[in-house]
Amino acid sequence: MNHSDRSVMYKIRVEGHIRDNWFEGLVVEPHPEGETIISGMMDQAALHGVLSRIRDLGLVLLSVQSHPNEKGNSHE
Repeated sequence: MNHSDRSVMYKIRVEGHIRDNWFEGLVVEPHPEGETIISGMMDQAALHGVLSRIRDLGLVLLSVQSHPNEKGNSHE
């Protein structure tokens, strides 16, 4: 299996509160400290698409974390 074919749970933290319909198919969670977490299962292509959308919207990217052991992971 090609490394780019694997889906992993990603949690992407951005500055500010955003509209939940900006990232269809992903969970968008605003946090009281003025940040939003965007999360969901993604392969590398989808992750890069989300990062490009964040850039295009002019959002400030704070962090990207992968959680490879979360349920639904295809690394097994």
